[in-house]
Amino acid sequence: MSGMLQIKAQKKSINVGSNNGKYILIDNTKLYYEQYGKGTPLLLLHGGLSSMRTFKYVIPELSKHFRVIAVDAPGQGRSEQADSVSFQLMADYYSKMIDQLKLDSVYVWGFSVGCITAFHLAADRPDKVKMLVAHSGVSNLAGWNEGFMNTTGLTPEFIEQNVKWWLDGHMKTNPQKDKWKKFINDFRNMWKPDEFISDEKLQKIKCQTLYVMGDKDLVRPEHGLKLHDLIKGSEFCILPNTTHFILDENPTLINTMALDFLLKKKIHSFRFSY
Repeated sequence: MSGMLQIKAQKKSINVGSNNGKYILIDNTKLYYEQYGKGTPLLLLHGGLSSMRTFKYVIPELSKHFRVIAVDAPGQGRSEQADSVSFQLMADYYSKMIDQLKLDSVYVWGFSVGCITAFHLAADRPDKVKMLVAHSGVSNLAGWNEGFMNTTGLTPEFIEQNVKWWLDGHMKTNPQKDKWKKFINDFRNMWKPDEFISDEKLQKIKCQTLYVMGDKDLVRPEHGLKLHDLIKGSEFCILPNTTHFILDENPTLINTMALDFLLKKKIHSFRFSY
């Protein structure tokens, strides 16, 4: 416990929203993004019902090595809402963003929802995505631990009563405050298909890939192994004593692992028996 407290005391964060952020127009939707550092572009894709603030503790160190590009997903953070929400739609938006910014190639770190989106992006754009940190994503509903992903009750009324922390933050930053109920309904519909990305499409990912998750994650460990097996040549790591929310709990650990991979140090895959 004392070690964990020491790590938390050393955490440094960036003040998201204060770094001369810009908007880029994609399919008549304004996406908000911020950039930090110089070097190879590293695109950060956050999780669901969140924003680029997800990465606030890891950006300071990442920006010492890369040109970090943190973006708010459509309808979240400071970004405008798209006509609908899907993993493929978000991947298409980011693909067009890469082209509009004239990036020769990118590294991508996708977390949770952002990880699923990153799978699509990497499969669709092998010409652009060269390295991928796939962090706690799934390919289908069965990949989540039992009882976690039941979105049928994720209604605007439920959000107002039980997820007010998200709504309060959303109303402070989002430019389309009057459309938040539509976003929640679209977000709920995104989870209706049993499959979010096919095995065949995952097998099309050719970039260097690290799949990383926590030993107490919301993702089933056997599902993480399946994704590792489907993505040829990928590396796999389970981090000890960590949950789905390691970016807040122990950013030093996840950042060290990501940097070791992105800076081309060898990570040895390892497996557990269940």
